Amino acid sequence: MQNTISASNERAGWSAKYEITAVLLLALGYGLVGLDRTIIYPLFPVIAKDLGLTYQDLGMISAILSLCWGLAALLTGRLSDRIGCKRVLVPAVIAFSLLVGGSGLAAGMLSLLLLRGLMGVAEGAYVPASIVATIEASKPSRIGLNVGLQQMAAPLIGMGVGPVIAVGMLKVVPSWHWIFGIIAVPGLIVAVLLAKMLRADAPVGVSENAPSSSWFDVLRYGNVISGTLVMSCSVSGLVVLSAFLPNYLTDYLKLGLGSMGLVLSALGVGCCVGVVVLPALSDRIGRKPVMVAALLLEIVGLWVLMHIGANPVQLFLVLAFITVLIAGVIGITVGPLASESVPPALGATATGMIVGLGEIIGGAVAPAVTGGIALHAGIPVIVQVALGTAVLGLIIAGLCIREPRRALVTPQAAMR
Repeated sequence: MQNTISASNERAGWSAKYEITAVLLLALGYGLVGLDRTIIYPLFPVIAKDLGLTYQDLGMISAILSLCWGLAALLTGRLSDRIGCKRVLVPAVIAFSLLVGGSGLAAGMLSLLLLRGLMGVAEGAYVPASIVATIEASKPSRIGLNVGLQQMAAPLIGMGVGPVIAVGMLKVVPSWHWIFGIIAVPGLIVAVLLAKMLRADAPVGVSENAPSSSWFDVLRYGNVISGTLVMSCSVSGLVVLSAFLPNYLTDYLKLGLGSMGLVLSALGVGCCVGVVVLPALSDRIGRKPVMVAALLLEIVGLWVLMHIGANPVQLFLVLAFITVLIAGVIGITVGPLASESVPPALGATATGMIVGLGEIIGGAVAPAVTGGIALHAGIPVIVQVALGTAVLGLIIAGLCIREPRRALVTPQAAMR
């Protein structure tokens, strides 16, 4: 039976030139999603002092973005299947670019919550459509690799370059408010390029030969449900570490802002490597084996993190190792695992389901709860929370994930 993803590429008229162009632009867009989302974390010690915010407030700010991101991904994943990815992507990039600029106008907790929530809607709309557009542009043998490259841009720019940019710009601009306005400009440029160069292919979900389907059809596929749960655990660990590590490093380990920024860049470096290498490795040896091994090693890394002190080099290395593994699991789950576990007519819907519910459960609930716990139990508890999510993710992946079949066409086949 012909590979369903291969058929999808034939329909799109695959070419090497377009593959390179599309993956590059979609990666740039996702990189700006990562930057806009995470730039607030290294700035938070300064913002908190200026606006009088607490650890719990930081958890709520992170949670509202993830909640809105998740809801938007759920709804717009299906929308992308119906109207095409390009019609979702371009407006989403314009919207989140304008909204991150507006974040610089925030004068308190309520305005930050509103702006970050709206930004989450726009960024959540971008994610499933961008992943499916990447898959559609890719040669079948490079799907895992290209999805990894596209997703790599978010941690590279957001968590790798972002902390260095944030700390560096604080030294040259009048206040943190200016930083948000400056980083809005590249997004508007990328939106123009996407509008001009990205194909407006016929939507998969309404193609002539595609069977009729509904949003709820994805719930009949076992890997979608299991993948959503693993995604929730992985996003929980990553968001908790990203959101609270700046204060963990400065308040608990007593590092300076410069050392804190350098240590945090390990998150970006690790994610960049993991989100490319592990999905590419899974192209060769299978999705489930790589996921299970990565989650097991992540547990080891988090245990080590709990027992090392304020040594910036050791912290950098351990954090990079941990995030290689977290990002790799996320990359496999939202990319090849989702797309290979359902028919092409449900590709963006399945991706939106996994991204959306994963963000709501892992990205919204986890930091909100962790912020409250840290307020009362102390900031060191964040590493224990991340360790717990990794253990739960390993159990789910080991017991529930099934190696997907590339030629999968029916729900019954998916459940075998």
